[in-house]
Parts: sequence; structure tokens; C-alpha cells
Amino acid sequence: MQIIHWNHDNFEKFGTKILHENQSAKEIQITMPKDCVMKEHSAPFDISVQVLKGKIWFKIDQEEVVLNALDMVTLDAKIVHSLGAYEDSIVRLSLSKNDTAVRLNNILK
Repeated sequence: MQIIHWNHDNFEKFGTKILHENQSAKEIQITMPKDCVMKEHSAPFDISVQVLKGKIWFKIDQEEVVLNALDMVTLDAKIVHSLGAYEDSIVRLSLSKNDTAVRLNNILK
């Protein structure tokens, strides 16, 4: 058994951290300070994005939704999307084991 702590209080900059990895998936914590934006990108595999703390916007094409704490969105592979933080937020990203977490950091560069 492994206990995973998702609480993170340092919102000085965007950050990613793999908190768990198994044979099929990776669970990644994304720390987004207020007004942080992840520009348009897509994932090569299906993903799930869940807000654990805070409030974000999530956009696909012209459709933008607001996600509050505990809300989640799922996407099929290769769907172009972007997101941004209305307030300091902690986001849970579930990725395929075959995806790379390094790709996330490149989105902001």
C-alpha cells in the first residue's frame, strides 16, 4: 500500500511531479499558480484531468468550461486543449504509462 499526498502549498510557479506510477498509468500532480496558462497541446493517449484544489478553465476548440475542486474531465487521445488557473490550483493528471511527463514541462516553454 502507498499513501499519496496531493497537498502542495507552493504556488510560486508552475510545477509537475509524478506521484505514482504503475504498469498502466502515471498520476501526476500539476501545481498551477493563479493566472498560469498551459497553451494548446494534445496528448498521444487518453487522459483524465481532475481539479483537487482551486478553480481552472479548460478549453477545447471554442468550448470553455470551468472546473472547480473535485470536477474532472476526460479526453481521448490527440484532442487539442488548453487550460488555465483562475486561482492557485492543484490538478491531478492521469496519463498512460506510455506517455512522458517531460512533455508537460515543454508545453510552457
